[in-house]
Amino acid sequence: MQSLFKTIVLVGRFNTPTLGGPLRQLAGTLQELGARVLIEADVAAEHGIEDIPVVDRLAIGKLADLVIVLGGDGTMLGVARLVAPYRIPVIGVNQGRLGFMTDIPLKDMERTISGMLAGAFVPEERILLETTVKRDGSKDTVNALAFNDVVFSRGSTGAMIEFEIFIDRQFVYSQRSDGLIVSTPTGSTAYALASGGPILHPSLPAITLVPICPQSLSNRPIVINDTSEVEFLLTRNSDARVYFDNQSDCELREKDRVIIRRHRNTLRILHPVGYNYYDMLRDKLHWGEKLL
Repeated sequence: MQSLFKTIVLVGRFNTPTLGGPLRQLAGTLQELGARVLIEADVAAEHGIEDIPVVDRLAIGKLADLVIVLGGDGTMLGVARLVAPYRIPVIGVNQGRLGFMTDIPLKDMERTISGMLAGAFVPEERILLETTVKRDGSKDTVNALAFNDVVFSRGSTGAMIEFEIFIDRQFVYSQRSDGLIVSTPTGSTAYALASGGPILHPSLPAITLVPICPQSLSNRPIVINDTSEVEFLLTRNSDARVYFDNQSDCELREKDRVIIRRHRNTLRILHPVGYNYYDMLRDKLHWGEKLL
């Protein structure tokens, strides 16, 4: 049985001492299937792996036909932003806590992935958000991608921020709050859910805007089409920041405009045959089982 993917890159969760063994084990299995296997350089160095070729993190998109992530959702978020522009599919092996996106148990890793590389998988396309921060008129200060969410938050001073929201250049509302979460369907089970937002099925072409502790209780989450352009205008606060998947951030100044659009490419996640989104939610969120 040969792999459908010629070059496979393994990426692992950092600061996980027990990951060296599974990485070597999976690499051996993939090589037996005829795949060329590379390991992300920093992960290989952390675990002393010297007998498998390495690849620099920024070069993964140029070399890989498939990326396999051994880690949690945080590791998957970083990889998603890295490879989505190259349209490279990703498989997730859960080495974290919740694992909303890394859905293959470590104990089933070799058997499940061997079948997937032969074609026994369910593909799923998920959107990302592309963000541009504009300052001093039209000058672009920051450009960034987010797989889960773009979060606007008050800074260390603790004061609420004040801002205006425009959708497709139409004024929607002004708000005074601790912040705002602009979330993809993938991110709807993360910070947005904790802030009272709805769970969106990953197949929905939608973006949700979820206020964080708004001063006015009439400010509620809203869901918009993913073709819409969201514009955030900071009107008052000297210490606000915008976060991208909580893995990178940018300081904001008054009058900064932040433009958020759907990224041109989706991320393709490959699931094992039999994967069911609702089964995953019931397991991760500890919902009640069927009575009959």
